[in-house]
Amino acid sequence: KQWYQRRVAITAGNLRMFGKYSKVVYGTAAAAGTLGLVYLVGRDTSPPVKPFPDIKSKHSLVAKHVTLDKWNKLSNIKTETSGFTLDQAIACAVQFDNQHCGIYAGDADSYKDFALVFDPLIQEYHGIGPDATHTSDMDVSKIRGTINPAAPVHSTRIRVGRSFNGFGLSPGITREQRLELEGLLKNALEALDGELSGNYFPLLGMDEAVRQQLVDDHFLFVSGDRNLIAAGMERDWPEGRGIYHNKDKTFLVWVNEEDQTRIISMQKGGDVKEVFSRLASGIEAVGKSVKDASGKEFLIDPKYGYMHSCPTNLGTGMRASVHVDLPGWTKEGPGKLEARCEQLNLQPRGTRGESGGQTGITYDISNKHRLGYSEVELVQCMIDGVNRLFLEDLVLQKKHNMF
Repeated sequence: KQWYQRRVAITAGNLRMFGKYSKVVYGTAAAAGTLGLVYLVGRDTSPPVKPFPDIKSKHSLVAKHVTLDKWNKLSNIKTETSGFTLDQAIACAVQFDNQHCGIYAGDADSYKDFALVFDPLIQEYHGIGPDATHTSDMDVSKIRGTINPAAPVHSTRIRVGRSFNGFGLSPGITREQRLELEGLLKNALEALDGELSGNYFPLLGMDEAVRQQLVDDHFLFVSGDRNLIAAGMERDWPEGRGIYHNKDKTFLVWVNEEDQTRIISMQKGGDVKEVFSRLASGIEAVGKSVKDASGKEFLIDPKYGYMHSCPTNLGTGMRASVHVDLPGWTKEGPGKLEARCEQLNLQPRGTRGESGGQTGITYDISNKHRLGYSEVELVQCMIDGVNRLFLEDLVLQKKHNMF
């Protein structure tokens, strides 16, 4: 049994309200309407603290920053927007033993309600201080140069995540919120004109041949990622999800995948400026169309920039990448390329995505950082880094007698 003692001010006429407590230990109340003081002893009806979880990812940021003391303070909190809890947020780190970060936000409230965990974790991951602020810059005229025309670049893709106020983020969004958001986005997107004009295709009821072709062309997301499932992002699948694209499929918007929206600009070849320019126009157009229709605006925080479900994407939420052949680096081995990319603030992946592995000589090379840099700075980093890798690859090809 848990008991507590409380000293409160009452009137004698209201003494009957304390009947729910076990007993009145001491009180003074002379006549109706006079102020008295009572000491109450009652049963503590607050919910018991949840048991501290067994975090399987022992070396994750969750394991470091979710301490027993913090857990006892936060474990019973439910966020206002979607009723999200800390145990839902850290589900991946609890279920799996291979997480580096291991936490997701269920709504914008999560970053405030669970700030004791999120703040130091975000600062450590992104290498920023507690007083850092985010600066956005989408001015394409500030980009210097482009990818070397001689570099064997297959395609260029730049994406950002964007979320809107009033709705949960994917791990916490309710079914009703998801459907409302999908309807809002469908109408707003199909109101776009010019180069951005296109159609919205919901996953629910989509012809399987059409769906598979979009997947094969690297245009559409798929289900089955165990992290997204554990984090609650595939609830009610595929309802409420879809893809919008223009006629040429150079401008796409994913709806209700890992983020409320993923806005994507892509095309064949290495003209990064053109891809970035289209993205900037598209972000502005989508934001305006949604606001005109509903009054909803992008979720943005002065410190952490644009809100995303995964704290690793906070800030710009931008990933600027190219698919490029690097046969010389392939001959050196994957460890060497990863180490070199780390020095250049880049991230190498296979062309099948983050968890798809690497095959052949073609790599997806992108900026590593999201927060603490502007969009222009990250695109510039990718351009300069890819050009450096290409020139070094030529030297490595000669070293291995590849030409």
